[in-house]
Amino acid sequence: MRATIQPSTLTGTITAPASKSSMQRACAAALLHVGQSFIQNPGTSNDDQAAIKMIEDLGATVKFVNNTMVVNSKGVAATSTHPFEGLGEAVVNCGESGLGIRMFTPVAALSSKPITINGKGSLLTRPMDFFDEVLPQVGVKITSNNGKLPLQIKGPLQPQNITVDGSLSSQFLTGLLMAFAASPSPSKGGELQPEAITINVKNLKSKPYIDLTLKIMEAFNMNVPINKNYEEFVFNYTTSKIPPFGGEGASYTVEGDWSGAAFLLVAGAIAGNITVKGLDVCSTQADKKILEALNHCGCLLSIRDYEIDVARPPFGTGGVLKAFHFNATDCPDLFPPLVALAAYCEGKTVIEGVSRLAHKESDRGITLQDEFGKMGLEIILQDDLMIINGGKGLNGAHVHSRHDHRIAMACATAGLRTAGEVVIDEAEAINKSYPNFYKHLEKLGAKVLVL
Repeated sequence: MRATIQPSTLTGTITAPASKSSMQRACAAALLHVGQSFIQNPGTSNDDQAAIKMIEDLGATVKFVNNTMVVNSKGVAATSTHPFEGLGEAVVNCGESGLGIRMFTPVAALSSKPITINGKGSLLTRPMDFFDEVLPQVGVKITSNNGKLPLQIKGPLQPQNITVDGSLSSQFLTGLLMAFAASPSPSKGGELQPEAITINVKNLKSKPYIDLTLKIMEAFNMNVPINKNYEEFVFNYTTSKIPPFGGEGASYTVEGDWSGAAFLLVAGAIAGNITVKGLDVCSTQADKKILEALNHCGCLLSIRDYEIDVARPPFGTGGVLKAFHFNATDCPDLFPPLVALAAYCEGKTVIEGVSRLAHKESDRGITLQDEFGKMGLEIILQDDLMIINGGKGLNGAHVHSRHDHRIAMACATAGLRTAGEVVIDEAEAINKSYPNFYKHLEKLGAKVLVL
């Protein structure tokens, strides 16, 4: 698919999409909750659909009633019988979801049945050797493809005191937290182990996403660990908290997505006067930090309950956006919208955290440098810094999404102010997280042609 974005002025009101970070975690929690769960405002992105298929393959049944997803589960059962390359074990496919593979692998390992976990696209190249190192420590047999997919695992997972490295992604820890919470009291050789089990964590990144995980675990009445400064997560295994977590049906409302909405907010800052609804300013989502960059750059910003107004500065006041300094170490998904914003900010914008970009759908630091370079933007990568020389205007250009949803959205957002149209190849990459993105831009008045 090819999308063409022409310079446009935006106006109007739009509602943020559902958060896939929130939705996928809710799916995992609903699978682990024995009984019935109700997920309000479920997401519709490709990653959300992958999560739904995964919990079905792991034993849950799912149906939709109006805007509610109803999940019935007896816990992890691994019901899928689709063979992988002639093997007889169950197969769970994560699509292209990085969170999906990292979160659901420990969850699937609760089953005693052999399971093959696979994905597609860029997920096949992402490092998964974390599991080769950690899962054997909790009683799970694993065979990987030299640290990559597919993974073949056989549990059941048995919680033990372990130490993990959180420097690559907090998503691995999210999976372990979910799995440890859903495990019965640990035992070894028939003997009951200590009631308290601890996951020690070194170099944890993206801490706000762990806050989101713990919040969702609490909503589904799971065994929420004690968080000791993000360095220790202590599980208390007592009779009152031994799974299954049944009883009354759990209910959770999926939040509006700050990650996707960041592009809308930036679009308003550089090309219009818009209102974005459905965002919780008290959310634990890391990408809520986009508000800091918008505040520092000098756009017009008004924040109310679940409603944010954002506009380009009026020409009567100079109409100039200013360069800013931003640390994106804990929110690396903000790099693409921040680059689109910085392109129109006068001066050198500096963004920290480039090391977090290597193992995304593309190597985003280099991809942003290349694709925005086609529009005439100079981006310098220096150690862990990205330096953007903005405020000089961008040219229309023919760019490529690199099959990365956030690159497609960043180029489209920047195209709202370029001198000429921006043509994006493989523009359907947005379906991974925000299928309605181009339609939402059009609703706000953008000139978008999708073929």
